[in-house]
Amino acid sequence: MQTFLKFRYFLVFFLVCGCGDAPKKEATSEDPQVAEENQDTTNQSKGKVIMFFGDSLTAGYGLEMEEAFPALIQERLDSLQLDYTVINSGLSGETTSGGLNRLNWVLNQNVDIFVLELGANDGLRGIPLNETKSNLVAMIELVRSKNKQTKIILVGMQIPPNMGPEYTSEFRKLFPNVAAEKDVALIPFLLDGVAGNPELNLEDGIHPTAKGHQIVKETVWDILKNQL
Repeated sequence: MQTFLKFRYFLVFFLVCGCGDAPKKEATSEDPQVAEENQDTTNQSKGKVIMFFGDSLTAGYGLEMEEAFPALIQERLDSLQLDYTVINSGLSGETTSGGLNRLNWVLNQNVDIFVLELGANDGLRGIPLNETKSNLVAMIELVRSKNKQTKIILVGMQIPPNMGPEYTSEFRKLFPNVAAEKDVALIPFLLDGVAGNPELNLEDGIHPTAKGHQIVKETVWDILKNQL
């Protein structure tokens, strides 16, 4: 029963993750006012910039922005007196194709560490893996073309076997393969310890609660701290 429940919640996560018209509280970097505020914050800061570029998981779907893991990372950095400014550039429903289309605009400011969290919605839609890989590689190369010194972290995702065992297996391997090919750091699975646990997800059973984001923060921090 526990295994069944875990799979059920895990499957539902991907069904809603790709839904862009569900009610949500989060403000994303695509909101003009937020984008302007983020740009102002970056310009005023003399420190370095960490950009989290992703979908609803990064945006903090259903939560206040200060409860999402990027904001929690900012709190950790501040507590350690590390001079970094975190920018949350998450957009609900985003795919790797959509991310590639908006990335050039997002990179108007200098970015020292770029965390790329996209691909789950590609898996939901059964997008050919070669297209997802091509988009991820293109985004990594675009970031580097803007600043060769930018450190890049790729966030790995997993999907349930509803697209078939072969697609599911190859999807899981896609992220470490891209990370190795492009020589970037890798977070193996963003929702490790959170996916499938109803106590750590909102009522939709798919997006992490504030408590769930606390766990995600630690998963991200384990890799991010080595890049600071």
